[in-house]
Amino acid sequence: MSPAGCPHVNSFKVDNWKQNLRVIYQCFVWSGSAESRKRKAKSCLCHMCGAHLNRLHSCLYCVFFACFAKKHIHEHAKSRRHNLAIDLLYGGIYCFMCQDYIYDKDMEQIAREEQRKAWKMQGIGEKFSSWEPTKRELELLRHNPKRRRITSNCTIGLRGLINLGNTCFMNCIVQALTHTPLLRDFFLSDRHKCEMQSNSCLVCEMSQLFQEFYSGHRSPHIPFRLLHLVWTHARHLAGYEQQDAHEFLIAALDVLHRHCKDDNGKKANNPNHCNCIIDQIFTGGLQSDVTCQVCHGVSTTIDPFWDISLDLPGSSTPFWPLSPGGDGAALNGESHTSGATTLTDCLRRFTRPEHLGSSAKIKCSGCHSYQESTKQLTMKKLPIVACFHLKRFEHSAKLRRKITTFVSFPLELDMTPFMASSKESRMNGQYQQTVDPFNNDNKYSLFAVVNHQGTLESGHYTTFIRQHKDQWFKCDDAIITKASIKDVLDSEGYLLFYHKQFLEYE
Repeated sequence: MSPAGCPHVNSFKVDNWKQNLRVIYQCFVWSGSAESRKRKAKSCLCHMCGAHLNRLHSCLYCVFFACFAKKHIHEHAKSRRHNLAIDLLYGGIYCFMCQDYIYDKDMEQIAREEQRKAWKMQGIGEKFSSWEPTKRELELLRHNPKRRRITSNCTIGLRGLINLGNTCFMNCIVQALTHTPLLRDFFLSDRHKCEMQSNSCLVCEMSQLFQEFYSGHRSPHIPFRLLHLVWTHARHLAGYEQQDAHEFLIAALDVLHRHCKDDNGKKANNPNHCNCIIDQIFTGGLQSDVTCQVCHGVSTTIDPFWDISLDLPGSSTPFWPLSPGGDGAALNGESHTSGATTLTDCLRRFTRPEHLGSSAKIKCSGCHSYQESTKQLTMKKLPIVACFHLKRFEHSAKLRRKITTFVSFPLELDMTPFMASSKESRMNGQYQQTVDPFNNDNKYSLFAVVNHQGTLESGHYTTFIRQHKDQWFKCDDAIITKASIKDVLDSEGYLLFYHKQFLEYE
């Protein structure tokens, strides 16, 4: 969006332009009343091809709707010399002379007034919490100013996916990604500028997939193009054999990262130093501290991650003893009275110091010789979406099996005890057990859970997704059913998706 004023907007500001603009916002953009929504549903079709998708825009000079993606609105603007149009989904004003969305103070004021009226009629209020966003998060919010709000009885975004032959591993990840708020806003705002062939870009296909999911259609979608592109760009996943959902997630994020990589030369404030939407949302920084046991010198490295893989009790990797009821468990409201392993237990094990032993000596920069050491992992930088992979599938030379240990996971998770800053505070004697309840920087809410039923050889993936606050749905390929919070928390859990609380919205 161009920050400067548009020199072409004055041609529109004649006669009753304010009233005309208000009518368009009231009837076709924000649609506050039920009558307005019906009118929008009936009227908003492309006057050239009859489609109601493909980012419909309305000409501001005449009653003409046309789709943006197929450039039908561009053809109208060129033939009629009507240089301004409004995005009917987000309300942005597009100038065909500037070839960009523009900002005009007067138009923005009218837009916000009509938006607030529509929210009031629908019982929706603006919801902001008292948090201090980072520069990276401000950028994300700035690019998504008119975020889609989902009311409690709204079913938009709930859509099943046809299983194309053992493709439940793909369907469950697609459900989790399409319900990731900031990712949804990116794809619905048509911000991807493709430099590849359109039929080979996974980002273009995901953009179309989001349009399909949020179009209001209820019939199951057939993701055959997505499957073909996955086979093309991640050949190890090709074929109709059952694949691992976690492996698919990482492969999909990697291909999306490569296809929407921002090459503008600016380094982003994340461990991957990439401005693409994938790294902005999913990338965190993992700090590794290796401490020499002789001179106690510390060597620190920070590596990017998209997910955290956690060992489970019952695996061949030693898990216990771990003292129950640590500060992390108390912080996240978890209890060991039932004897169940908790997600906090797994995170405490992941971040506890590990003695590397005599067979894994490192050359200490302080001692200038090979010495035994300890290694400890902590979170240096948290991602907006934190994905935890519970390592249920064990593969070794002698063993191939599934670990069915039940792991209790919370609806709300505080990652403060596992931060590098918390470790440093404890070492300096400054760490306090009490945590500031108003500091939400490290607090997350659960919004998706991927489960695996069955054995290693024969199994099936399903997903629980959160649609609105405490409303949960189970996605089993083409079938979507209502689920209770108990159903979610009692599930076995394979992939757990948490979203930072201060960037959440309905």
